[in-house]
Amino acid sequence: MRPWRVVVLGLSAVFFLVPLLSAAEFSLRVPGGGYGLANYLTIATDEVLLSSLLVSLQIAVVTAALVLALVVPTAVWVRLRFPAAAVLLESATILPIVVPPVVMAAGIAFVQANLGGPVFRTLFASSFTALTPFYVVLALPFAYRSVDNGLAAIPLRTLVEAARNLGASLPVTLLRVVLPAIRSAVLGAAFLTLALVLGEIVIARILLYGDTFPVAIVEIGRSQAGVAVALTLASLVLTWLLLLAVSFAGATRRTPR
Repeated sequence: MRPWRVVVLGLSAVFFLVPLLSAAEFSLRVPGGGYGLANYLTIATDEVLLSSLLVSLQIAVVTAALVLALVVPTAVWVRLRFPAAAVLLESATILPIVVPPVVMAAGIAFVQANLGGPVFRTLFASSFTALTPFYVVLALPFAYRSVDNGLAAIPLRTLVEAARNLGASLPVTLLRVVLPAIRSAVLGAAFLTLALVLGEIVIARILLYGDTFPVAIVEIGRSQAGVAVALTLASLVLTWLLLLAVSFAGATRRTPR
């Protein structure tokens, strides 16, 4: 390996690992001096944290399901029937990245404060119904590109035509032929959505929904900084493990039998 590569890798390792190690050291400190797992044990015993984590996980699971239900059939349909519309679809899905979340949250807050009616009252009645639709919009750019890259890596048209010639309907073809072929891409899209929901705080904060996990981390950090850092590290490790699982899933799919 060339010396300059060693230098770059070393600097990159220092840049990423030093903050993580410092945060881990801080999260292990206990009041009165010394080190222990008290901050991490608080995560498992604090009812507010567990309740907020459950709310965010429910939102994340439903958001991921809705995103995949929207993205996978649409991406397959565009690649098979209207490839010329791919550019338009990519431009539409990138809008949530172009528009800052704080701007989106400000617009949602205006709707929440000024529009009544049973539909809007039901929509904003809880964090689950209020945040899920907007998190679906935020996750679309990441999910679409993950699924589209997965479709680009397989002979989609050949697989679909072969399945249809054997008598499979289009829904069966999608579920039993296409989805297994892009399993790693679908899992990647789902886990990216999960990570987004577990880390998004701007919209939830502006809309005054304090029962989600990211908001709970901020609130507890005001009085228990060590617990907040421990929660952040635990979330980071969970996300890393999920992405590692995606990598193993993709490697398993590519292994010849």
